[in-house]
Amino acid sequence: MKGILLLEDGTVFSGEAFGARGCRCGEVVFNTGMTGYQEILTDPSYNEQIITMTYPLIGNYGTNAVDNESKRVHARGLIVKEACGYPSNWRSNETLGAFLERHGVIGLQGIDTRMLVRHIRIKGAMNGIIAAGETSIRKLAEKLASYPGLIGRDIVKNVTTEAVYRWNEPVTDLSGDRCLNVKSRFKVVAVDYGIKQNILRLLYSHGCDLKVVPATATAGRILAQKPDGVFLSNGPGDPAPVGYAIETVGRLLGKVPVFGICLGHQILALALGGRTYKLKFGHRGVNHPVKNLRTGRIEITSQNHGFCVDMESLSSKDIELTHLNLNDRTNEGLRCEKLKAFSVQYHPEASPGPHDSSYLFGEFAAMMGR
Repeated sequence: MKGILLLEDGTVFSGEAFGARGCRCGEVVFNTGMTGYQEILTDPSYNEQIITMTYPLIGNYGTNAVDNESKRVHARGLIVKEACGYPSNWRSNETLGAFLERHGVIGLQGIDTRMLVRHIRIKGAMNGIIAAGETSIRKLAEKLASYPGLIGRDIVKNVTTEAVYRWNEPVTDLSGDRCLNVKSRFKVVAVDYGIKQNILRLLYSHGCDLKVVPATATAGRILAQKPDGVFLSNGPGDPAPVGYAIETVGRLLGKVPVFGICLGHQILALALGGRTYKLKFGHRGVNHPVKNLRTGRIEITSQNHGFCVDMESLSSKDIELTHLNLNDRTNEGLRCEKLKAFSVQYHPEASPGPHDSSYLFGEFAAMMGR
């Protein structure tokens, strides 16, 4: 079946569709990871995005019931050079194509993904529509023209939990097939802006008794739980329109230790009086070098964000810029010791990606223990 990707600047890529049928609009972005496609697809931070994988062969180890980072696929589409229909892995129980079809997600293969990625790098990430079965460019262009895009919209509401729940699943050591459990020492409220499950596993395995609350939870509601710390999760889209979250974090600062990741980092920065802006094509992959300015060490990190904190907007002497992206020298972390708050832009929980930055969960535990 023919598949089409139409970009908002009129560029068309034609290939072979796989997965589900239909058409979906979203922001077209690229991820440089060689593996981790299942975790990427189920990461809520990819809500309303059409993901292009730069590695040419995707799907060769299939999918399984364990590697999901949430209950469903949040991406609007997946574009690859070649989708493997015959996976080989002891954990695989479904092909990538079958996985996408079951979740109602459109896949496109057989296009020159190098050309597409180069186009995005030059022109910047842009809106697009991916279609399987629909071949009329005119009809697709009409649908794409009505898509509002991500800037200025609150799409956290698309992915946050509706009800409060507890989390009690630790990290699993796959090589030894055992759970890495730790006795609970701290009561932590995790605010769900689109949280990944491996974050929850790592917090739990660092001694956190976890309660997950919706993004709309007020500071009063959170503080009523009498937590030892509050975690601000990752999530999708533009942080600036999520005003209720910024207000809540502002009211929490100084009353309880706060740790944020990705969108949580951006919301913390906005609550501290900073600004955010949109990157040209974002950071998405599992090999981004980040310098820890406190130690001088370089960490290879997993990343997924299209917006960034403006370092110059955080000029207060109480706010320390702790991490720097070595590819483009953008902000990757901040800390305010006075308020017992810190955050990073990247993903120390990995899944997928390296574990260089997992020490940050220990730092959160240490901050709560002081």
